[in-house]
Amino acid sequence: MEFTLNQIAAVLGGTIEGDGDKTVNTIGKIEEAGPEAISFLSNPKYENYLYTSNAGGVIVNEDFEPKQSFSTTLIRVKNAYSSFTALLEEVDKFQRNAKTGVEEPSFIGEGSTMGENGYRAAFSYVGQNVKMGTNVKIYPHAAIGDNVTIGDNTVIDAGAKVYKDSVIGKNCYIHANAVIGSDGFGFAPQEDGTYKRIPQMGNVILEDNVSVGANTVVDCATMGSTIIKEGAKLDNLIQVAHNVSIGKNSVIAAQTGISGSSKIGDGATIAGQVGVAGHLQLADKVSIGAQAGILKSVKEEGAVLMGSPAYNLKDYLRSYSVFKKLPQLEAELKELKENT
Repeated sequence: MEFTLNQIAAVLGGTIEGDGDKTVNTIGKIEEAGPEAISFLSNPKYENYLYTSNAGGVIVNEDFEPKQSFSTTLIRVKNAYSSFTALLEEVDKFQRNAKTGVEEPSFIGEGSTMGENGYRAAFSYVGQNVKMGTNVKIYPHAAIGDNVTIGDNTVIDAGAKVYKDSVIGKNCYIHANAVIGSDGFGFAPQEDGTYKRIPQMGNVILEDNVSVGANTVVDCATMGSTIIKEGAKLDNLIQVAHNVSIGKNSVIAAQTGISGSSKIGDGATIAGQVGVAGHLQLADKVSIGAQAGILKSVKEEGAVLMGSPAYNLKDYLRSYSVFKKLPQLEAELKELKENT
């Protein structure tokens, strides 16, 4: 993979300042990049690295004015950070599209179909009546159950498992060892103290442009569907229980657990290690701080919560300013008692 800076500038809609014919074949941090790498500068804190950088090219904002001389070539764009992100996307797409065809040994069941430019790696398994769209990539040791539908340009990474009847949209990314469609946690207590498994008969639906992180688990519904809506992004090590619904363009950080039948609104932001109890509803654009415990529904759109049990952030901060002083207050109270 090798491109000239002129080619990169054309893709990004930028202008060249320096040697546009120079070629690069990798991407790097501005403080570390070598002559064959391209980097970017958007944060002023890193500007000093530009003047000593060995990078082959650096993407900068079009209004950037250097304070010292430099040796690298600049690509000037409207927004350096966004353009560099777009470049990463193009490189990722190029690398993914390079994989096509079927490696052996692999298995595909009766009635299953793979679209154009698809890829099935060695040791992958595809069950019966699976429908895979164009440019779908199935990596080693991934397993796809019967009657699954996978949309165009979706990647099922190494070791991921997609259970039967799951529906996965276009442009999704299921990272390594994620599990889609495993049983919801349903057990009925018996008179003798044992528990009897309740069959989980539903499925999981991932709409378009959903990302599921490594080792994240999305359980199937008891009946109906567990739904991750369009554009939602799930980090690594998340548990999504049966019949949960996660709204469009919501982002959820690692080690969060969402209990059964809870509904997360559109545009929610949930930080790491958050726990959401079952059968709750969270309004659109809710923001929840790390390690919060959500024990009741949140009806206010755009609410910001913190603490366990969680409550309004401003109230939490006021309370925190008091309870962090409790040892001091206790000592003062003890002194008052002794002097009265």
